[in-house]
Amino acid sequence: MPLKLIRGDITKLECDAIVNAANSTLLGGGGVDGAIHRAAGRGLLNECRKLGGCKTGEAKLTKGYRLPCRFVIHTVGPVWRGGDNGEEDLLRSCYRNSLSLAADNGCESVAFPLISSGVYGYPKDRALRVATDEIVRFLSGSEMLVYIVIFDKKSFDIGEKLFGDIEAFIDDSYASDAYSYTLERRRAPVMMDICLEEAAEEDEKIDRRNKKLYQAAAPSFAGASADKLSASVKKEKRAPKNTLEDELNNLDESFSEMLLRKIDEKGMTDVECYKRANVDRKLFSKIRSDRLYRPSKTTAIAFVIALELPLEEAKNMLMKAGYALSRSNKFDIIIEYFIVNANYDIFEINEALFKFDQNLLGV
Repeated sequence: MPLKLIRGDITKLECDAIVNAANSTLLGGGGVDGAIHRAAGRGLLNECRKLGGCKTGEAKLTKGYRLPCRFVIHTVGPVWRGGDNGEEDLLRSCYRNSLSLAADNGCESVAFPLISSGVYGYPKDRALRVATDEIVRFLSGSEMLVYIVIFDKKSFDIGEKLFGDIEAFIDDSYASDAYSYTLERRRAPVMMDICLEEAAEEDEKIDRRNKKLYQAAAPSFAGASADKLSASVKKEKRAPKNTLEDELNNLDESFSEMLLRKIDEKGMTDVECYKRANVDRKLFSKIRSDRLYRPSKTTAIAFVIALELPLEEAKNMLMKAGYALSRSNKFDIIIEYFIVNANYDIFEINEALFKFDQNLLGV
């Protein structure tokens, strides 16, 4: 199963378990912790009182009570003190222990907040990187569905430099596209005149050539006029070589076929590929078993990213699925930015897409 980055209220998410970014007492507090306790009711607080608190980096499990989930996994994240006091190791431990508890209790889906990124002060971009690293590592050996739930866009940051670079790339692409369109419109009348002149010259050449052919073959075409022969030659030239049925029976390599070929060429396994693409096993099985399967654009691009294809190969593979990258579409420009810069980290790409309010890659 994939990792999904979503915006919403974690207390309303229907899944097997949600993770509570708790304090060490487990008795409720502010932020996500307080929201979860309020939504669950006093039953959660009463059970937490029996747990004897929780150390930083560890995790404990309770029932979900009035929440739309079976369990709540409580974990205590580190307070940020500059980064040189073991904060990253403790934060990684929060995710590892929480995921282990979820697996041990038969959970097929679990949702995390961005632990320690609120009042505990952990930098949001670093907190997100730790979260995705640990979750992806866990998912390499599991089919669990994992959510990272962001309450709002203000609580999320992909890093100023990356954000600025992408914004500049988008602006440049839009400007370039608009300029090309305007220039083409200005040139249109002139280009039309040139095309008409070239077409007339080409017709004259064809007529001269056909008349020579007629004269050379005059004995065989007695009584036939050069004009009729020219028309016959032109008609023969325009006749299709194959019927529509012939063309449909000779389809080019499909998206599925190209995908499987590229997986082999890269020396990857199927599992490695669909996990890199953030796609679940069931969807990959559909693509593999049906050569004409047409994936969504986000899924097709996810496989392009998983295979680390350069731009021209990426465009070719997308074309197999019936898609293209447009310079007038913000989503497409962001994807092109990452491919051009050879950055194939699908989770960093999804972070950027999330920041710019675009659809995410994978499922």
